[in-house]
Amino acid sequence: MLGKTYLTKQASLLVKFAKTTSDSELSAKLMSKAADLKAQADPMPDSDQSPQAPDVAEDGSSARGNPITPS
Repeated sequence: MLGKTYLTKQASLLVKFAKTTSDSELSAKLMSKAADLKAQADPMPDSDQSPQAPDVAEDGSSARGNPITPS
């Protein structure tokens, strides 16, 4: 299942693209799809409940250390 943040960002991008095109039919389709995505995102909880990647520690740093510099 896709998260609220992802769906909201996708909807925002579609609106942005719709505003930049000169093709009114394409613009209407993009706006319609953006509205669909927003409708899917609205009932979801505000914070995504997706699991954290296994190589990321609780503080946001990499659990394996920096691969570029030695630990």
